[in-house]
Amino acid sequence: MIVNSTHPGNILLGVTGGIAAYKSAEILRLLVKRGFDVKVVLTENGARFIGAETLAALSGHPVYSMMFAPSRNENIGHISLSDWADLFLVAPATANIIGKFASGIADDLLSTVFLSCECPILIAPAMNVRMFSHPVVQENIKKLRELGASFIGPESGELACGTSGKGRMSAPDAIVEATIAAMRCSRDLEGISFLISAGPTREMIDPIRFLSNRSSGRMGFAMARAAAARGARVTLLSGPTAIEPPSNVRLVRVVSAEEMRDEALSLLPDHQVIIMAAAVADYRPKQALSHKMKKDRGDVSLSLIRTPDILQEIGASASGKNVLVGFAAETNDLLENASRKLLKKRLDLIVANDVSDVGIGFEAEENAVTLVWPSGRTRKVGRMAKDALSDLILNDVLQIARDKLCL
Repeated sequence: MIVNSTHPGNILLGVTGGIAAYKSAEILRLLVKRGFDVKVVLTENGARFIGAETLAALSGHPVYSMMFAPSRNENIGHISLSDWADLFLVAPATANIIGKFASGIADDLLSTVFLSCECPILIAPAMNVRMFSHPVVQENIKKLRELGASFIGPESGELACGTSGKGRMSAPDAIVEATIAAMRCSRDLEGISFLISAGPTREMIDPIRFLSNRSSGRMGFAMARAAAARGARVTLLSGPTAIEPPSNVRLVRVVSAEEMRDEALSLLPDHQVIIMAAAVADYRPKQALSHKMKKDRGDVSLSLIRTPDILQEIGASASGKNVLVGFAAETNDLLENASRKLLKKRLDLIVANDVSDVGIGFEAEENAVTLVWPSGRTRKVGRMAKDALSDLILNDVLQIARDKLCL
């Protein structure tokens, strides 16, 4: 689905009975601010945590809660609501409502809307850590995923019950971004497997110090999040980052370039599309110390040796069986350097960006890139959020995959 920029679309927001319901007001406010038309379905238990008046004021619509409404303000049935919606978002989603959805139980307005809904569905769970980890809840989530629903979160952290663990609802801004991504595109990557690398590597000097770079991992994580939202099976191979990983991808953590190389080559046979967005260190200390280096040694010289060229090894191993996409972070001669890397490493596409501009690229929420193909074709993409850029890149990757892999 491509959403009209002047009217992004209609969102039906389901709010259920959990302490995280107070965040629903902020989700609603942010969605309305982005131009979406939002209507709210509030469960009976949800109304114990947040008032219908607050949600009605923020949305500009009456709040719907009763199957058989006595009020003229609630005379829109579940079919009309589901027909109106371009996306159905449930935040927070309790274990109870997830169980109802998975079992086909329709004993209130929200669960009945779910059964009549044909638009994309995004669910943001929120519950106690023991409830979330219970096999029944996990099986219900698995079943809903298989039926086509998408999930965001939950995250790990301190919970309202005083314990800590996985169960806290994702932050409102993260849910809004996931909603926009789900609205933006269909599940056109269904059935395609992606291996995406992200973040920096760390090459240890001693147990305390290391060589690394400014990569935050945001671009690779955005690529993984966008691919998963479009239905792909995604493995995210990440160096050290402080970013919360997407909940619907497989995450493999590494530290060094050597570790990333070993994992990438091991995972290669199981994935059709390889996107290497990680900023891998080119050099490492020839010898890492087993103890902390003391500064009373005076001046120190480091002897550096090359790390593995992961992308080149993948290009040599793939033999036309994969779509290979690389990234080139350059400070000068952008197109010349990127084109050389593209051909040397046998890539199908390279994404080049000028990291000399501190406002984009490394450690930034936005990026501006030039896409380069082996034919010599190029396309410059202006500054935009990395999530939006990821979808744009994936459109080209999908076309390459269809041509090369006959998908």
